[in-house]
Amino acid sequence: MAHKSIATPIAGQRVALHPGPRPRRKWLPERWYVHLFLWVACIIIGFPLFYALIVSTQSNTQVYNYQFTPGLSFSDNWNVVMVNRNLGGYMLNSIFVAIAVTVGKTILSLLAGLAFVYFKFPGKWLVFGFVLITLMMPTEILIIALFRFINSIGWGNTYTALIVPFLASATGTFLFRQHFANIPAELSEAAQLDGANPLQFLFRVLIPISWNTIGALAVIQLVYVWNMYIWPVLIIQGQERQVVQVGLRTLMGGDAALVFGPMMLGAVIASLPPIIVFILLQKQFMSGFALSRDK
Repeated sequence: MAHKSIATPIAGQRVALHPGPRPRRKWLPERWYVHLFLWVACIIIGFPLFYALIVSTQSNTQVYNYQFTPGLSFSDNWNVVMVNRNLGGYMLNSIFVAIAVTVGKTILSLLAGLAFVYFKFPGKWLVFGFVLITLMMPTEILIIALFRFINSIGWGNTYTALIVPFLASATGTFLFRQHFANIPAELSEAAQLDGANPLQFLFRVLIPISWNTIGALAVIQLVYVWNMYIWPVLIIQGQERQVVQVGLRTLMGGDAALVFGPMMLGAVIASLPPIIVFILLQKQFMSGFALSRDK
C-alpha cells in the first residue's frame, strides 16, 4: 500500500500559514437601537439650548421667521442685557450669595455629620430624625413665617436675609453622616491614640478623604441657591442686591412687546456659572454618591 509522505519543515525554515477567513466588519453595533435612542434623547434635550444660542444673536424679525442660522444682532442684544438691564450686577450678587451659602452649608454639614457619627449625646437619634423630617418641608412651605421673622429682626433687603436662612442643610447633614458612617472606626481610634481632638481629626483625616462628597454637595447647593427666585423677590426690595434669576424678569420688557433676543442671551449667560461649576466638579459629583465600605 502506498503511504502518503508528510513533509516536515526543516529547522530554521518558515512555514507559510494560511489564515482563515477574515471576520466581517460590523457596520452597526450589536445594540444599535440603544445607541440610536441615546442619540435621539441627546438631540431632544440639547435642542432648546442650541436654539436659545441661535435666538440670542437674532432680532425679533428673524425669530418670527424661524431662522435657524445665527443673526447679526448679538451686539445689540448684549448691550441691552449687560448695559441697559445690568445683568452683570445681578450675576455678581448671585455669585456672592451662592458662594457664601455653599461654603457655609458645607462647613455646617461637615460638623453636623461629625457630631452624629463620632459623638454620643442624649437624643441623638431623635435629633437626626428631626433633621430628616425637614427634608420633606421645602422652603416654600415656611416662606411666609420666614418672611415675617426676617423682617421683624431687621434683616429685610440685606444679603444676610439671602444667606443665613439657607446655611443649614438637611441634605448635606444626611450625606456626610452616611459618608462618615462608612469610614472604618479604626481611623477614629488611631487619631484618639495620637491625641488628636475632634477638629484635628476632621481637618487632618476626614476632609482629605471626603473631597468627592464635598464636591457633590457643593454642586447641588450652588445650583439650588443660584436658581432661587421666590425668596429674593419677597425679601429684596431694591435692585442693588437683587439676584440674577429675578434680574432676568427685567428682560421681558414689562408691558412692551417681548424681545426674544435679549431674553435668550440673558438666559444663556445666567446658566454659564452653574455649567462651569458642574464641569469642573463633574468627577467629584459622580463619585460623591458612591458610598461604600472601601472608602
